[in-house]
Amino acid sequence: MDVRSMRNAVLGARVVNALKSRNMDAYYVETKEEAVAKALELMPKGSTISWGGTMSVAEAGLMDAIRNGDYTLYDRDQAETAKEREEMMHQAFFADFFLGSTNAVSEDGVLVNIDGVANRVAAYAYGPKNVLLIVGMNKVVKTQEDALHRARNEAAPINAQRFQKETPCVSGGTCFDCKKQGCICSQILITRYSQIPGRIKVILVNESLGF
Repeated sequence: MDVRSMRNAVLGARVVNALKSRNMDAYYVETKEEAVAKALELMPKGSTISWGGTMSVAEAGLMDAIRNGDYTLYDRDQAETAKEREEMMHQAFFADFFLGSTNAVSEDGVLVNIDGVANRVAAYAYGPKNVLLIVGMNKVVKTQEDALHRARNEAAPINAQRFQKETPCVSGGTCFDCKKQGCICSQILITRYSQIPGRIKVILVNESLGF
């Protein structure tokens, strides 16, 4: 084990314990392949599954695994019309599992997420029976304040560029606290506790995933 992995292993164990103290299930794995295996272990065959715009899940390989598995998917990207896409986005709130990641997580287990349309943060907060998050160790920061800073000044500008928004963060590379149409920071969700034990499941991965 290299020194970076050694550091991540001890830090990851602390974050796992912190998440558990907040009524979330949490796991630490070394590779994205292990993360996919753990996710499939947690999702019974026949489950209904949906997701928001998550790069971490795709990069880990979980998207390919569920598309080839015995599941019912509410996949908005397969919609043929805008109306069908909107209907699928609403169906996601009744899914057995909603997949995603987090923009940042503090060492004491607080999740911070920023959203433009807010379907993702809405699902994290309420609706789907389970929320399953795959989180690279690149998203672990010291405090809740650091998590908010990372979400606004690193994750949000990159995602705004990915979605080809015309916002100040696209041209400036950091948050300008704008109120521009298409703002990707419309809703901010801070998750510090899960009222339903184990509803939120976090798989920490000793890899860099997502933004």
